[in-house]
Order: sequence, then C-alpha cells, then structure tokens
Amino acid sequence: MPIVYRTAQTADAETITQLAMLLYESEANEYDAELEAHKEYLTNPEMAIFLTFDGDKAIGFSHTSLRYDYVEGTSGGTIGYLEGIYVDPNYRGQGVAKELVTLCENWAKEKGCAEFASDCGLDNTNSLAFHLNIGFEEANRIICFTKKI
Repeated sequence: MPIVYRTAQTADAETITQLAMLLYESEANEYDAELEAHKEYLTNPEMAIFLTFDGDKAIGFSHTSLRYDYVEGTSGGTIGYLEGIYVDPNYRGQGVAKELVTLCENWAKEKGCAEFASDCGLDNTNSLAFHLNIGFEEANRIICFTKKI
C-alpha cells in the first residue's frame, strides 16, 4: 500500500498528539494539555498540520505556521515556519519527512510567504543533518539566556 499524505482535520487531534508526544518525548501526564493545544492548532488559519499514513497507520506529521516577528536569517515579513516534524523511525530515510516539509512549504507559499524557516537545538545533529539535506541553509547558531530578577 502506498504512503498517503493529507492535511490534518480536527478529528485527527488524538493521532497528532500521539505522534507529537514521541517527537517531544513528552510525559504521559502531559497528554491532555498536548491534545488541547493540537485542537487549537487545527482550527487556527495561520497554522497547518499534515499527516502521513501507511495504510491505517499514522507514521508522521509536520506542523507549520506563519510567523510575523523576526525570524533569524530571513528578510522579514510573513515567514512560513516548520514548527515540528516527526516520522516513525521505521520510515526514516525514505523521503517521507522531505515530502511533509514540501507540503508545509507549499501551504506557506499559498499564504503569500516567500521564505520558509525552521530551527533545532544546537546538540540535535540528526535534525541539523536532515534540514541541510532537504535544502535549508544554516542561518545562525545561538544560545539564549534568562535570569529571574
């Protein structure tokens, strides 16, 4: 059976949440909050989530949004942003994630964006390699600080 990609609907909130819990290595007690967040994302016209399936099995998702604030390395304006992406480890290296990102990029273009951006942690070498492999260019490296006063 071929891999199928589609735009997520409100009814997909639980499926997305289950995949997002794997991506973010969330604790079980965070499920309800994650589910509510995904329900909100799915009704926000400035966000889109795409799912991919192998038969009935959900194997991945991508989450994109529009950003209006400054995005590192861009020219400014409205920027399409890859908020998160996850593919089941058994399906990695087969172009699934690249296709999910392409869906996000196309959605951003339809929303009037000329640039698309993303980020990853400094120590996430797998994510860095993935981003570079699918055509992103590294814009900057940054460590942020906070302090309670």
